[in-house]
Amino acid sequence: MSTVVELENILLLVLAAVIPAVIYLTWVRTTEQGQREGWGVILNAFLWGAFFATVIAALIEAVLVAAGASISQATPAPEFFFLNPNSSAGTLFLILVIAPFVEEGLKAAGVINYREAIRTVADGPVVGASVGLGFGFFETFLYGFAAFLTGGLAAGITLIVVRSVSSVLLHGSSAAFFGYGYASERTGAAGPGAGAHYLGAVGLHAGFNAVVSLGTFGMMFGLTGDLVTALDWVGLAGGILLAFAAIEYVRSLIVQSSFPGALAAHPKYRPPVPKAPAPARSPPRR
Repeated sequence: MSTVVELENILLLVLAAVIPAVIYLTWVRTTEQGQREGWGVILNAFLWGAFFATVIAALIEAVLVAAGASISQATPAPEFFFLNPNSSAGTLFLILVIAPFVEEGLKAAGVINYREAIRTVADGPVVGASVGLGFGFFETFLYGFAAFLTGGLAAGITLIVVRSVSSVLLHGSSAAFFGYGYASERTGAAGPGAGAHYLGAVGLHAGFNAVVSLGTFGMMFGLTGDLVTALDWVGLAGGILLAFAAIEYVRSLIVQSSFPGALAAHPKYRPPVPKAPAPARSPPRR
């Protein structure tokens, strides 16, 4: 394969990964009514999620997995079996615990990094979705590129398409959920704040990973062959449905937060009560 053809194939992979993410980004941005978040902030947040959060998350996860492998080898006790990255339990621990906490933490850092652009509650989930969709785009490209190296262009494009209707949306939704909580706390809204919404984002991420890993769970319980394949398909369908339900929920929060009347009616929002002015002091009597 010539160098030109290889570069063309890589460009196709990049386009296949970035186009759906940008479409989702535009979709979320246009959900916000009134004064929308500017494209400059959104694209910067998208790039931050793509080229900073993704790379740092991969490095942290690699270090944690290596540390877990060392511990499981040095102390081969039953209680440390989940730290073995070569076991099914180790794989599930990575995708259900390590990845959600690390990746949602870095995406949350991206939202906080652009805190000055968050003027209203509705801005929070928009900025969060920008960071998360950037993360999902680049992670999906990397997975697609790996599939391309082993199975060719068709394999890479197929994997990117599948992840674009599932994992990419999930990353955007979970980061947007944190963004909503962070913006609510920042603007003085009552109810759960950034910390609770971070844990909610981690739970959403872990739940999605659990659904799409049904086949792995099946193998842990001794299932093989067609049953595992069926669970893989059920998990994929469930993951896609969960990802679209999550992004629709986030969009509903943006709509509710875009209008003062709708925002005031939202059960999680209470505008801050202004402090009563200090009583005027009467002049001293002479």
